[in-house]
Amino acid sequence: MSETTRRAVLAGAAGVTAVTVLAACGDDDSGSDSTASSGSTPGAPIAKKADIPVGGGKIVTADGGTVITQPEAGTYKAFTAICTHQNCVVTSVADNTIDCKCHGSSFSAKDGSVTSKPATKPLKEKTLRFEGDDIYVTG
Repeated sequence: MSETTRRAVLAGAAGVTAVTVLAACGDDDSGSDSTASSGSTPGAPIAKKADIPVGGGKIVTADGGTVITQPEAGTYKAFTAICTHQNCVVTSVADNTIDCKCHGSSFSAKDGSVTSKPATKPLKEKTLRFEGDDIYVTG
C-alpha cells in the first residue's frame, strides 16, 4: 500500500469513528419524553414548596449548591449556597438569615445581601420555576 493510501484509509476510519460516537450521543426521539417536546426545562425538581418553611429555607447541594428561602408566605427566593467569603457551603437558614458556620458570615434570606461579615459580597441570586408544588432552578 502506498503512503497516500494508508493516510486516506486512516482518515476515513477516524471519520467513521467520530460519526459513530456523535450518533451515540444524539437524541433518543422515542416520543415518550413529554418534557422535551413541551419546551419545559428538563430535570428533576430540587424541592417542594412544602419543604420550605416561612422565614426559613432548604440547602440543596446536589445541584452544585442552592439555598431556597421563603422570606414571607408565598414568596420564594434562591441563591447560590456557596459563601462568598471563602467558598464554604452555607449551613443553615432560620429567622430569614442564611448562615455560614465556617467563619460566621450571614446573609439575608430576602435578597442574599451580607448581614454579618467577614463576607463582603452578597450571595448570587438564582431563578426559580414552579410546577404545582415542585420547585426547579432555571438559572
